[in-house]
Amino acid sequence: MSAPWKAASAEELEKQYSPSKWVVRLGAEEALKTYVQMGIEATRKARATRRSQLDVPYGDGEGEKVDIYFPDVALEALPFLVFFHGGYWQSGSKDESAFMVNPLTAHGVAVVIVAYDIAPKGTLDKMVDQVARSVAFVQKRFPDNKGIFLCGHSAGAQLAAMMLLVNWSKRGVTPNLKGFFLLSGIYDLEPLMYTSQNAPLHMTLEDARRNSPQWHLKMAPLEPMNSVCPVLVIVGQHDSPEFHRQSREFYETLCQTGWKASFEELPSVDHFEIIWNLAQEDDKVNQIILKTIFQ
Repeated sequence: MSAPWKAASAEELEKQYSPSKWVVRLGAEEALKTYVQMGIEATRKARATRRSQLDVPYGDGEGEKVDIYFPDVALEALPFLVFFHGGYWQSGSKDESAFMVNPLTAHGVAVVIVAYDIAPKGTLDKMVDQVARSVAFVQKRFPDNKGIFLCGHSAGAQLAAMMLLVNWSKRGVTPNLKGFFLLSGIYDLEPLMYTSQNAPLHMTLEDARRNSPQWHLKMAPLEPMNSVCPVLVIVGQHDSPEFHRQSREFYETLCQTGWKASFEELPSVDHFEIIWNLAQEDDKVNQIILKTIFQ
């Protein structure tokens, strides 16, 4: 069956993969500006009010750093949420991505915000490798953890989802992965080859498929590393139809390949609100994350 995006015009495809074109409360530019500003403010607040270890290297590369935020109560064994920011693999940084730190650390969860080399410095293959190394690093540094939960937004959701496919035995450590939270992600990268987002990425078809978790699970289904590890695929009501299709199809593929997947459409939020709302303690996604971690 032919993918529906293949029938779209170049102009329509560009719009479908431009999240700011679908916001309903702010203009496109205002939404992007607010998203960045709220990320900077949440990070400033987290660094001022939470115990933390900042710019901890997980590799030798200049961009291979994590920020680790801890709950006030010092426990030896903690659950860890590891977050990968979005930005179409070409913008964003850990220094403006600590949205969920204060609400989650207040409930006893340590939060790790990961930096990776965005394009044009980094390729998709490199980013996926860096993210895998950051997860392995957390396991080695905190071997007594009560579970590592991966969370990614937009491009970061693709990076998190790629961790479902990693052969950890080749990396010398098996992280204690207990859950995945995938927010407004892209899981099949092929449509992006035909949009302006590909300009700094230079993706070929081979690159796109190699870094598409949807393609891997369809073409070469793997036994889940942990069939009871929950994978939550979440999309905002005001994400574009293509983002909805991507999330729905990835959820269905996860179910078909034996993963414990669930799907949630969050009412009345767009691509940016789904992440900046994480700064609020009563946010629906925060509640889902905490319920999953402490179930």
